[in-house]
Amino acid sequence: MTLKPGDIAPDFHLSDSMGNLIHLSDFRGRRVVLYFYPRDNTPGCTKEACGFRDAYSDYQARDIVVLGISTDDAKSHTKFATKLKLPFLLLCDPEGKVATVYGCYKLKKFMGKEFMGIERSTFVISPDGTIEKTYLKVKPESHAAEILAQL
Repeated sequence: MTLKPGDIAPDFHLSDSMGNLIHLSDFRGRRVVLYFYPRDNTPGCTKEACGFRDAYSDYQARDIVVLGISTDDAKSHTKFATKLKLPFLLLCDPEGKVATVYGCYKLKKFMGKEFMGIERSTFVISPDGTIEKTYLKVKPESHAAEILAQL
């Protein structure tokens, strides 16, 4: 089940790349762009992360928090964030529990093989903690700019 606009955004606590425990509720009172992506250092995920990086000053100017979530571990996130100079937090969801709650941890197919993984999805969460907008099966190249244009 995927969350839809008007639903309460489920709170969570996940570690960032430095081992700090981050709660979604830490950002109550601010708009949050919560984007789920399949894997660090893959072509589409790199394009998406760079899009958020390149537009980050515009997000900051609007007091919008950007959080990326994947099933990668802290070491992978650290390398990815350092390599791309990402100014926002990447959170570790190694078992896909938060992605499952948000409805984007699904059965996927690639080269004839089936596996469970994150389907690229983004949730804009309003300052009051409700889902404001959802983006499912997004195009990574233009995604960050698309969200800004619609907000």
